[in-house]
Amino acid sequence: MTELHESAGTGPGDAHFAVFTDRADAAAVARSFARPGSRILSHPSGRPWLVGHWHDDEVLVAHAGGASVALIGCCPVDAGELLRRTARLRDLTELGTLARSLPGSFHLVGALDGRVRVQGTASGLRLVFHAEIDGVRVAASRADTLATVLNLEPDVAELAVRLLWPAPYPLFETSMWRDITAVAPHDAMVVAADGRTVRHTRWWTPPEPDRPLAEAAPLIREALEEAVGARTRQGGVVSCDLSGGLDSTSVCFLADRSAAHVVASTWPGRDPADTDLHWAERAIGHLPDVEHVVWDPDASPLVYEDLLGIDDLLDEPTIGVMDRSRVLHHLPGLAARGSRLHLTGIGGDHVAWCSEAYYHRLLRTRPLFTLRQMRGFRALWQWPLGGTVRALADSRPYGKWLADAARRLRDPSPTTVATGLGWGMAPRLFDWMTPEAERLARRALLGAAATASPLHPDRGMHSDLEQIRSCTRIIRQWDRMAARTGLPMASPFLDDRVIEACLAVRPSERVSPWRYKPVLSTAMRGIVPEECLRRSNKATASMDAANGLREHRADLVALWEGSRLAELGLVDAAALHRLAVRPASRGLSDAILYSTIATEVWLRGLTRGRTPAVPRP
Repeated sequence: MTELHESAGTGPGDAHFAVFTDRADAAAVARSFARPGSRILSHPSGRPWLVGHWHDDEVLVAHAGGASVALIGCCPVDAGELLRRTARLRDLTELGTLARSLPGSFHLVGALDGRVRVQGTASGLRLVFHAEIDGVRVAASRADTLATVLNLEPDVAELAVRLLWPAPYPLFETSMWRDITAVAPHDAMVVAADGRTVRHTRWWTPPEPDRPLAEAAPLIREALEEAVGARTRQGGVVSCDLSGGLDSTSVCFLADRSAAHVVASTWPGRDPADTDLHWAERAIGHLPDVEHVVWDPDASPLVYEDLLGIDDLLDEPTIGVMDRSRVLHHLPGLAARGSRLHLTGIGGDHVAWCSEAYYHRLLRTRPLFTLRQMRGFRALWQWPLGGTVRALADSRPYGKWLADAARRLRDPSPTTVATGLGWGMAPRLFDWMTPEAERLARRALLGAAATASPLHPDRGMHSDLEQIRSCTRIIRQWDRMAARTGLPMASPFLDDRVIEACLAVRPSERVSPWRYKPVLSTAMRGIVPEECLRRSNKATASMDAANGLREHRADLVALWEGSRLAELGLVDAAALHRLAVRPASRGLSDAILYSTIATEVWLRGLTRGRTPAVPRP
């Protein structure tokens, strides 16, 4: 490996790069990506292959004959084993098999016979984008890397789409720049030897959800053990969230079984009804070697804090900005205690539970069982009988559901039962969004409806995959923000192998009105004490959100003064200003401002000051 410049100060957790074919014209384009501190991995010819920023611990490379393979991220594969597998590489399609056999979370880049293949993770935590630059096709792990070289401004139509609450699949997976193409997480991109021709090829499909829980539980435990072990095998000090919930508690107990010294971090909520500390202390009673840090709840940031000071956004708007200060607040204190990596339980809600929408299909295959379960779900979620019957009878295909949603963007929020048993939450636009925003968003939705297929024919599996991929869009940005503080984060539940193990469980055993997260409580039996597995709820931090609206209304007012979205004709800044000064307004507690704030904050964070042109109809 050679370096353009000394990369002092480049810490782990923020690896990003661009990929080039082994051609003279590609090498010329690669020079546009070199920045102070950039590093290079070269083809055997000496021409640039990868240009970017990474820490030595995040990259493993093998060259054998005419083949080259690079893993960028977290993957505990032995260097000798990677070299042996690279030497056996005869076709780039074999890299999909390689990726599916390895634990961790990583980008995989291969080169063979002049061609290049790039893929991220099926979870969507590590993405791939590409664009044509001076006649050369360039791939990158971040879209803004390509946009900077091309000197692009974001597409206003994409901004309108991101104002939707929520933006449904596939609209939330597109690039914010018209000339940059996003690769679906389940696809790899291959650039031909001519350096121009590109194709997407599928490398991952979800497992069939047909495995009994008793059979799946040991496999889930093994996958999660490997995911945590991939981060703790180097020893040293690692920190873990310990909210007392099943997700973070499981990660903490697994980390304690490793060679690392564990610092557990508990952040009690302000709400007197919050029981996180109680459950965390019960867990710590079984972890005598774990150092426990309990933070002052009144010293922790509220939701909406420091929105005007954010300067570390990635390549798209994220509602994660609302909680950015809360997520990062404790990391310096944990780093001061020696932590080199912070483990979270994020993702457990998405993989250890699942959508009730599976029962739409189960009604047709196991009607009596489904009717019994529906009685429980109706009691649990207060679903009305009529609404439940209508949701179960609704058999619209995904494209028709999207098209219908496009025509009802101003309708009131859909019922929880229609969302829970359907294709997902229908997107909405709110009163402060202009007719132009509505026109652009509706056009995008109708365009997607004409061609889009769901992520899976079963609306339950589709909903699960969409929720996982929506979550990782936020976490990938939090991970970069955390790395900038000096303490990178990792979320083992979002590793592909963990996701696969959980998705394989029969949905009738994975989601039930009678048991809370049966998948995780069964898989962790024998590792997490029984008394800790009995928790059946979680804190919501709703008080922190409500207080944040009140205490930071001055920042929200300032956000709409000189609003970039208003300048583009997408929002009514005066209406948003009126809402900001009335934080108790009806509906604000339901997070309906999140997508608008996220998009405004992202626009303000762009380094270039030009206003993007409004696209023609």
